[in-house]
Amino acid sequence: MELSIPSPDPAWAQFHLGPLTVHIYALCILTGIIAAMLITQRRLSRRGAESGVVLDIIMWAVPLGIVGARFYHVFTHIGDYFFPGANLWDVFAIWDGGNALYGSLLGGAVGAYIGCRRAGIRFWSFADALAPAMLVAQAIGRLGNYFNHELFGLPTTLPWGLQIEASNPKFPANLPDGTVFHPLFLYEIIWNLAGVAILLLLERRFHLQWGKLFALYLVWYGLGRSWLEAIRIDPTSDGFLNIPDNVWASFAAVALGVILFIIHTRHHTGAEPSIFRDGRTPPNATTSGIEEDPDAEMAHASTQPSRRESD
Repeated sequence: MELSIPSPDPAWAQFHLGPLTVHIYALCILTGIIAAMLITQRRLSRRGAESGVVLDIIMWAVPLGIVGARFYHVFTHIGDYFFPGANLWDVFAIWDGGNALYGSLLGGAVGAYIGCRRAGIRFWSFADALAPAMLVAQAIGRLGNYFNHELFGLPTTLPWGLQIEASNPKFPANLPDGTVFHPLFLYEIIWNLAGVAILLLLERRFHLQWGKLFALYLVWYGLGRSWLEAIRIDPTSDGFLNIPDNVWASFAAVALGVILFIIHTRHHTGAEPSIFRDGRTPPNATTSGIEEDPDAEMAHASTQPSRRESD
């Protein structure tokens, strides 16, 4: 076989700890969540947030995000779960893969809003702190797709083609054994990590706040995901006009990101006065982790019209 990327032994997808079965896919997701939590907490702490506040928020965001991710996947793959003789418990088998990012964004946003209200943190301040952390979490989570032998694209002759066994249920029936495919999980990992660097660079250069950084996250991720889904052959969902649902969702993410960026740019011309909903500013806090010139901030504020800012 020509040079290519081998898929891991299927036995590596899980291991046993006594009576407990541990799935590598679930571990990747959990690791991504922990990484995102630590990064977001550090970014908020640099602006004066209390230690542990992110944990208070993700206690709402993560469960609702997981529920949203799973149900989005199930309802865009109805034929995989609802058919004569189907085991309906498979609907809840998240360890077998099938957790849609866009569903997690929807559910997680609801949970984050609730958590932010209870913790006293501005929702958009939290969203901006989370944006690069989300890309890190998604990059880590995509490793789980590798162990599950999923998320691959069209056949390729490139040296980094991914080997998929012909017995895989998602292996196209009209292709010969030994065909290798574009490793979409790897492409997305690279795209997401590049996005982290770009978002942080733009944040530092333009002092992006008020949800503008999160808006750019939606644009970046949506653009990359729309291309990846366009060359993906393992999904079973065809949406409107035979275009996969995730492509439409990617277009929606890009459009939403552009709209949010325009709205926040027009309505919020200055720096956030505080990440807290009650407006308090802790001593020695900085904006978005970027040191500001106090005199310049004061001069800028004096030239801006008074405005009541909200979430």
